[in-house]
Amino acid sequence: ATDRELVAVDARELGDLGEEEFDAEVARANVFGRVGPEQKRQMVESLHREGRTVAMTGDGVNDVLALKKADIGVAMGSGAPATRSVAQLVLLNNKFSALPKVVGEGRRVIGNIERVANLFLTKTVYSVVLAIVVAVLGISFPFQPIHVTITGWFTIGIPAFVLSLAPNNERPRDGFVSRVLSLAIPAGVLVGGISVLMWILVYPGGDAPTIERDQAGTAVLVALIVMGLWVLGIVARPLNWWKVVLLCSCVAAYLLIFTVPFIRELVLLEIGDTELIVTGLLVGAGGAVIIEIMHRVLSRWRASRDGQLSRGG
Repeated sequence: ATDRELVAVDARELGDLGEEEFDAEVARANVFGRVGPEQKRQMVESLHREGRTVAMTGDGVNDVLALKKADIGVAMGSGAPATRSVAQLVLLNNKFSALPKVVGEGRRVIGNIERVANLFLTKTVYSVVLAIVVAVLGISFPFQPIHVTITGWFTIGIPAFVLSLAPNNERPRDGFVSRVLSLAIPAGVLVGGISVLMWILVYPGGDAPTIERDQAGTAVLVALIVMGLWVLGIVARPLNWWKVVLLCSCVAAYLLIFTVPFIRELVLLEIGDTELIVTGLLVGAGGAVIIEIMHRVLSRWRASRDGQLSRGG
C-alpha cells in the first residue's frame, strides 16, 4: 500500500520528450494511458536507469517489447503466443492471485541458498586452514577420514537440507556474495585456526602410541564440532521453535555418537582421556564465544555501512 497521490498521464503527450524529460514524467506519474508498444519498452528502460528492478505483465503482442526488456516478464495463459514465448512466467489460470506465492517461493529459495552457502563455505574454509597448517608444520592430520564425515552430518549436511526447505519471506537484498563471505571466511578461519592450535598443543608426537594420538584427535574433533554447531546456530537465526528443535536434535545426535560404545567404535572415536575431552569442550566453547563476537561486530559494521550508503544515495 502507498499514500502516493494518483497522477495520470496520457502517453500520447510523451512522444516528443527527450530522455531526461521522459524519465522525469515516468518518475512523477503512476498511471499511464494510451501507451504504445515502443513507449512501454521505453518506460522499462527508464526505470532501469533509476536502478529499479522491473516486472512487466501483459497478454498482447503490443507488450512483447516491454516484456523482453523487463527483468521479469509475466504473461497471461490466454495471451498471444508471442507474449507467452518471451515471458519468464506464464499465469496459466490468468489470475494475479498466484503472484504472491511465486514471490514467496523466490524469496524462500534465495534466502535459504544464502543460509546453506554460509554453512558449506565455512566448512570449506576451515578444512583448507587445517590442511595448510598441518602440511606446513609437517605433523599428522588430527582426524580420521570418518571424522571429517561426521563433522558434516549434523553441522552441515542434514541441517542445510532442512534449512533449504524452510519457509523464508525475507526480501532479497543486494550483496549476497559479500554477506556470505563476511561470515564464512572469518568463521572458517577461526574454527580451523583454533582447532589446529589445539592440535599443536595436545599433539603427543609421532612416536606416541596410536591410542594417545587418537584421544588427542578426538578432543580436537569435539572442539571443532562445538564451534561448527555454534556457526549453525548463527546461520539459523532468527530462531523459532522448529529451528531450536533442529539444533537440539543435532546436539543430541553427536551426544549419541560419542556415548554409545558401538557407534563410537564404528567411527573410531577415543574418549578414554576425560581431561582431554573436557579441554576440547572448553576450547570449543571459547571458540564459539569468539565467533559470536566476530559475527556481532561484523553485523554492526555492515548495518552501519548500509545505512551510510542509503543516506548517501
